[in-house]
Amino acid sequence: MRIAVVGCGSWGTVFGGLLRDRGHDVTLACRDAQQARAIAETGRNPRYAKTVDLKGVGAVHLGELPSDPELIVMAVPSRAFADVAASLPGSAPVLSLTKGLDPATGERLSTRVTGRRVAVLSGPNMAEEIADGLPTATVIASEDPELAEELQDAINSSVFRVYVNDDLVGVELCAAAKNVIALAAGGVDGLGLGDNAKAALITRGLVEMARLGEAFGARAETFSGLAGMGDLVVTCWSRHGRNRQAGELIARGATPEEAAAEIGQVVEGLTTAPVLRDLSRRVGIELPITEGVCAVLSGELLSDLVSALMGRQPTEE
Repeated sequence: MRIAVVGCGSWGTVFGGLLRDRGHDVTLACRDAQQARAIAETGRNPRYAKTVDLKGVGAVHLGELPSDPELIVMAVPSRAFADVAASLPGSAPVLSLTKGLDPATGERLSTRVTGRRVAVLSGPNMAEEIADGLPTATVIASEDPELAEELQDAINSSVFRVYVNDDLVGVELCAAAKNVIALAAGGVDGLGLGDNAKAALITRGLVEMARLGEAFGARAETFSGLAGMGDLVVTCWSRHGRNRQAGELIARGATPEEAAAEIGQVVEGLTTAPVLRDLSRRVGIELPITEGVCAVLSGELLSDLVSALMGRQPTEE
């Protein structure tokens, strides 16, 4: 397939190499023209995933995106997703790798793609490990089962196992919510509260994710699958997880802005947390961890949040 990957961060870069290895004709589209030239000339991304060999992968400025790709892969921050989607040429289907919600509207990102078929990919997919050739699995979700199966066939490999799922709502909400829980998990690490506390937080975080999904008609089993529990566990525990790292830095005294600057890449949970909180309030569901994360991002002491969460009235599990 002729595939354009929009976004030259770590995940877009690694995914572009993955697609090239499956025999596809891949072009990376970068927001920065200088970055695109460097990739085209050297076969390496000078900023992200620098170890990934990109020989055989084209690179262009976003404004020079080919007009006739057979698939467009979106690997851009959630805050840019809607604008980039609206500017895409042609009518090729879109596969979204972005995990978040539209900050302006609170909508799922797939709803911001109009006039073309759309699918999303999500799962425990740390780019750093995939770049090293380590095995993982993922799920592609779409309301168009034919598209999901086409993409499964095009992407699946011996190191990147692809499942399909028609619960697009559930997969997208999992992808957004798990980053917020990972901020809290990083806070547990930063305060040195131990593995018991972290496991409890992740488990209750999964409950929050499922509660959110139920409110929007998602299937319960999606939240125990790769996009739910799988991605949540790796995001909360991996040393590569940006949201977990950001939570740890904030627990140790950094501001959210300082944490993001030190990490040097997009930390989606910082954008998603208030959007997710507002969404839950609109539909009348309780997300105490998400509410707490937002309170900390607004300046509340994390130690006070821990006390508040542990002091809540006990209920049935």
